[in-house]
Amino acid sequence: MPRAPQRHHRRWLRPAAVAAAALTAWTAAPSAAAPLPPDGTRPAHCTRIDAAKVPGAARQQASCLDELTTAGTVTSGHTDPADWAGLTPEGLATPRGVPGIQIDGYFPDTSTTNTNHGWNHDSQFVIRLPDRWNGGLVVSGAPGVREQYANDRAFGDWAVSQGYAFAATDKGATGAAFHRDGRTPGDALAEGNLRVTQLTRAARQVVARRYQRPPSRTLAMGMSNGGYLVRWQLENHPELYDGGVDWEGTLWRTEGPNLLTFLPPALRHYPSYAAGGAGAEQAHRAMKAAGYPAGSEFLWPFHHQYYWDLTQRIYREELDPEFDGATEAGTPFCAPGTPACDADYVYAHRPGEVRRAVAKIALTGRIGKPLISFHGTYDVLLPISRSSDVYARLVRREGRSHLHRYYRVEAGTHVDSLADAFPGRVRPLVPCHRSAATALERWLDDGVRPPSSRTLKLPEGAGPEKLLTHCPLNG
Repeated sequence: MPRAPQRHHRRWLRPAAVAAAALTAWTAAPSAAAPLPPDGTRPAHCTRIDAAKVPGAARQQASCLDELTTAGTVTSGHTDPADWAGLTPEGLATPRGVPGIQIDGYFPDTSTTNTNHGWNHDSQFVIRLPDRWNGGLVVSGAPGVREQYANDRAFGDWAVSQGYAFAATDKGATGAAFHRDGRTPGDALAEGNLRVTQLTRAARQVVARRYQRPPSRTLAMGMSNGGYLVRWQLENHPELYDGGVDWEGTLWRTEGPNLLTFLPPALRHYPSYAAGGAGAEQAHRAMKAAGYPAGSEFLWPFHHQYYWDLTQRIYREELDPEFDGATEAGTPFCAPGTPACDADYVYAHRPGEVRRAVAKIALTGRIGKPLISFHGTYDVLLPISRSSDVYARLVRREGRSHLHRYYRVEAGTHVDSLADAFPGRVRPLVPCHRSAATALERWLDDGVRPPSSRTLKLPEGAGPEKLLTHCPLNG
C-alpha cells in the first residue's frame, strides 16, 4: 500500500506561520473525535463483524452500532462534529434508524497530522456497513484539509440511510500545515488521489466479506477538494467505479486556471473595493475580471476574512514553497508590495518547477464513467467560471460529454451554512446532491439519462424551507 513520503527536513525547520483557521470548507478546528469506546457486546444485528477486516490497514477497530448516522455517532464518539461544522445548513434533517457496523482505522503512513481517537496518525478512514444493505458502496475523500468524518452530514448520513455502505478517507494529510507532508512540492495533494484509490479497493473487499458478495455499484462522491478527487478517480481509475457525483470540485490545470491564478487578484483588489473611494470602482472591475461574479459582493467580506488568504497561502506553500523563501506559508493578510506577499503572486511568472508540481494533480476531462457535476454560481472561493465551467469544457474537448451532466445552480455558494446567514439570497446545494445521486442511480440502473446540462434557476418566491429540500435537475 502507498506510504506518504516525507519532505526534506528544511521544510519542517521553517518558523511556523500558519495560525489555526476558522471553520471553513478548507480547514476545521483541530478538536478530535473522542477515543473510541471499547467493543463490548455485539447485538445480533451485527453479523459477520469478525469477517470485516480491511486489507492493508495498519490499525482498525470494528464497532457494532445501533445508529450509523450522526443522530447516534456524535454521542457514541464515532464521528467528529468539528470535521463537518459549517458545511451544511442548520436545518438539514438527520436520518435515523440505521444500525450496522463501523470500522475506524488507518493505513500505513509516516505523517501524524490527524489526531482523531488519539492515534496521531494520517491516512485514517471510516467504513460504515448498514445491516440493511442496498448492494452499493459510496467512497469519498474529505473536502479541504478536513478529516475522514467531514462528509458525514452532507451525504454520509444520506448514503447509509439509503442502504449504501460508506467509506471515507482523510486523504493522508490534514490541517492548515498539510503541506509539510511529502518530499517534493505537490506530493501531499497527490497523495489524496492514492488514498482514495487505496480505500476503494479495500472497501470493496470489506463489503464482499461482510455481505458475502461484491458491491453491485460503487460510486465516488465528494465536495470541493473531494469533488476534485471524484474527477481524478473517474479519469484515472474508471475500472473501480460505476459513476460519480462531483459537488463543486476544485480544478487543477498546469497552465491554469487554478487556485493560484484567481485567489491572488482577490487578495490584491478586495481591500481597495471594501475601502471605497476613488479606487473602488476599478478594484470592483478587477474582481469581476478575476471571476468573482456581479451579485455575489455580499459574500466577499466573509471570504476575505476566512477563505481567500489562508487558502492561497497554504496551497501555494504546497506547490510553490520557494516563493516566500524560508517563511512557512507566507505572511497573513499582507498588503500588496510587501516582500513575498501572496497578494502579489503571479502564477504565470513562476518557474517551471511550479507547473511540474501542479502537473502531479492536474485534470484532463478524460472521464471513463458517468459523472454528474453541480456548482453554485455564487461560489466565491472557487468561482464557477474559473473552475467547473472550465472542467465541463475539458470533458467536451475529450469527447466524453455523453458521460457528463453539469448543472450550474443559481445563487449556490461554496458552503451551505451561508444559506442560514443569507436566507433567500444563498441557495443550499444539499438537495442538488440528492437529486444528482438519484439521477445517477437511474442512469446506471435503468439507462435513463439525466436532464441535459443547464443552469438551475433560483425558484421564484421559494423560501428557505423549500430551498433546503428542492432542487429538480430539469428546473
